Amino acid sequence: MAIVLDGKKLSLESEKDFAKRVEKIKAKNYSTPILATILVGSDPASATYVKMKGNACKRIGMDSLKVELDESITTEELIKKIEELNANKDVHGILLQHPVPEHIDERSCFDTIDIKKDVDGVTSLGFGKMSMQERAFGSCTPYGIMRLLKEYKIPLEGKSAVVVGRSPILGKPMAMMLLNENATVTICHSRTKNLSEIISSADIVVGAVGIPKFIKSDWIKDNAVVVDAGYHPEKCGDIDLEGVISRSFAYTPVPGGVGPMTINTLIMQTLESCESELGLD
Repeated sequence: MAIVLDGKKLSLESEKDFAKRVEKIKAKNYSTPILATILVGSDPASATYVKMKGNACKRIGMDSLKVELDESITTEELIKKIEELNANKDVHGILLQHPVPEHIDERSCFDTIDIKKDVDGVTSLGFGKMSMQERAFGSCTPYGIMRLLKEYKIPLEGKSAVVVGRSPILGKPMAMMLLNENATVTICHSRTKNLSEIISSADIVVGAVGIPKFIKSDWIKDNAVVVDAGYHPEKCGDIDLEGVISRSFAYTPVPGGVGPMTINTLIMQTLESCESELGLD
C-alpha cells in the first residue's frame, strides 16, 4: 500500500512544537514573533490566503501585522513600505502575497525584502544562498515538500527526480533542494518535448506546472514517489492522481498534502527568524 505523505497531519503536529517555542520566547519577556503580510489589491483568493496565514500565526501564539494596500499603488511606493518593515525591529518576517497587480515590478519588490526577514524564501539572494547550501530561508512550498519527504523517510540520494515546473518560487528552488540532497534532477515544463518519456523513467515526480491534471497517470512508472504541488478550483492538482495512487510508492493527496506544509513552513521560518534575532537558535 502506498505511503500517504500527509501534510495536514505533519503541519498540525509541528504546530505543537512551534507553540512551545513561542511560549519560551514570551517567558523570557521577549516580544512576540510577528509576521507582516502585505496584500496589494482586493483579489479574493489572495485575501483568503493571507487570512489563512494570519490564523496559523494565532494558533501558535504569534502575531501577524496586516498591511493592505490599494491596487493603484506604484512599485516605488510598495518598495518604500517594504523598507519600512525591514527597519521595524518588531517584525521578524515579511510576506508579499503573490501575485501583485501587473503594473508592479514584483521581482524588485521581492528583492527589497531583507534576507533576514525573507521567511517566504522569495529573494534572489536567498535562492542563491540556498542553492549554494549556505544559510537562508527556503521558498516555502518546496521546502515544505522537503520536510514532508524527510518526515516519511523517502530516500532521495541517487534517485532520478523530475520537476515539472520552473517558477522562481517553486520549480527552480524545488530542483535545487532535491539536488542538494543528492538526487539526479531534471527540470521540465509545459513546453518540454517528449515529456511523457522523461517522466516515465523518474523515481520521483513533482508536479509544479500550474495546469490542472497536466501530468497524466500513465506517464508515471510503478513505485514512483508522486508529489503534487498544484491546487485548482476543480479541487485537483497538476497530476492526474486517480490512476497512479494504487501503483505509487508514496504520494501527496490533494488537498491535504503539499498545501498545509507551505503555510506551516512560512510560520516555522518566521519563528526561526525571531529566535535568530534573539540569539536563541
